[in-house]
Amino acid sequence: MNQSALTPYPFTSDHELFRESLRQFLDREVMPYIDDWEAAGEIPRSLWKKMGDQGYFGLTFPEASGGLGLDFGFQVIFIEELSRCYSAGLGAAIVAHPVLALSHIAAAGSESLQQRYLVPGIVGEQFGCLAITEPGAGSDVANIQTKAVRQGDYYLVNGSKTFITNGVLSDFLVVAVKTAPTAGAAGISLLVIDRDTPGVSAQKLRKLGWHASDTGEIAFADVRVPVENLIGEENAGFAYIMQRFALERLVMAIAAVAGADHALEYALRYLSERQAFGRPLNKFQELRHRVAQLSAELERARTFTYQECRYYQDGHYRVKDCAMAKWLTTELSDKVMYQCLQFFGGYGYMEDYRIARMFRDSRIGTIGGGTSEIMCEIIARMVIDEHQYQIY
Repeated sequence: MNQSALTPYPFTSDHELFRESLRQFLDREVMPYIDDWEAAGEIPRSLWKKMGDQGYFGLTFPEASGGLGLDFGFQVIFIEELSRCYSAGLGAAIVAHPVLALSHIAAAGSESLQQRYLVPGIVGEQFGCLAITEPGAGSDVANIQTKAVRQGDYYLVNGSKTFITNGVLSDFLVVAVKTAPTAGAAGISLLVIDRDTPGVSAQKLRKLGWHASDTGEIAFADVRVPVENLIGEENAGFAYIMQRFALERLVMAIAAVAGADHALEYALRYLSERQAFGRPLNKFQELRHRVAQLSAELERARTFTYQECRYYQDGHYRVKDCAMAKWLTTELSDKVMYQCLQFFGGYGYMEDYRIARMFRDSRIGTIGGGTSEIMCEIIARMVIDEHQYQIY
């Protein structure tokens, strides 16, 4: 589907040229190998460098840091095209690097941190992860238990993280730690920790989906981290995390719509080719009406998501609306994937058809980045209790 022709989002001819060139890159460098990467459970390091050479990790970062300084529309296209590769794990791993890890360093990191991590991260010489979730603290960020005790010019870090995208293979980690353990949310800080620092260990987790993305459980045992690796101010980490959550949820909404849209395209090709009772499946009224309903719901979700992209581009911090977008689109993605697999009948249950993978990959959308239940509570607090989230 020609998404730009169907929606009010202001894609220009430059955006469409970028989409075309990106799709050509992915067709050449990703699509022939994606099944192998799914089986291996990781993406080769060479791809990170190739993508960095193309400038894909620096689309919206300032030119002074080696970025391209482009508008958010280019980031939207980047996410959408990655979502067409029949592997949400690929998209999760690639996007987590600039959107989750690098963005914190770009927003609040010192000049030293930016030179050591942002600049090489943009060109793909290094890639990172964001480590917040712990075995006992998911959406409840204030309850994290990983501690960083200052000892002179170092922090001594002890604790663990889990469900971390790029948690095993990344070169550096942006880690949420407690620097004031009794202060709750007011005692959280962000540190950048090099992968090869003594005391850092990780193991890969087995998952239902997202197989091409390495997801890890990380342990920190008396890890010495220089104080200069602190992002921004000590004990201000919770504010930094909350500020970036809106972007993470918007990115997940973009990916959910694009992935579901691509699944429907894939299913439509099958419906046109598969014969039953002497005619193509796409001639049966029941299936035609299901396609009509899903298409309408996808278009509605895409229009709302694009609206929030425009607001984000214009500098508006819309917590409620990003939570709505994330909730609506990820729930819809599960619905679309379920129906598309049903279109394939028994073949949809076979791994030889990629709809099985797309079905599995979609399921994490209503959990990661804040569950659907948490999204509803955020919305309810703002609509019913008139709670206002602070803009940092």
